[in-house]
Amino acid sequence: MTKTEPVFRRATTDDAAAIASVIEAVMKDPQPVGFERAYSADEVRTWLSRLGDAGAVFLCLVEGEVGGFSALDFNTQEPDIATLGVWLLPGHRGKGLGTELARLALDFARDRGYRRIRGRLPAGNEVALSFLSSIGALVPIYNPNMRFELPL
Repeated sequence: MTKTEPVFRRATTDDAAAIASVIEAVMKDPQPVGFERAYSADEVRTWLSRLGDAGAVFLCLVEGEVGGFSALDFNTQEPDIATLGVWLLPGHRGKGLGTELARLALDFARDRGYRRIRGRLPAGNEVALSFLSSIGALVPIYNPNMRFELPL
């Protein structure tokens, strides 16, 4: 059986249940980041609708199933800044899929005129720190809030 290449695309409200299942899975990680709790499909659908054209969620489909997603959300207090997050199911990590999801979100941010990207990372998570460094994020050496910033 041959494997097909992953497919990347922008999410729609029809993808809400699949995104909710990824959120539920990553909430079981020892240090989940970006979500305080699992979301229902309806909550994800509302989030996707709220983003409109100012933000976006991108999916990675592996063998037709959602393996992860990236999200670029806008900041109402600072209109030139957006928030980036990338989440993958455990079996799909370390394969470059997160990098492609981040690239899609960053390209979208540049197209929309955002000047900086911010986000959070898990404390002590060297894999996440390495990933963020590879996409150009600046992470302060002393970082009690575990935040990163990526100038565009």
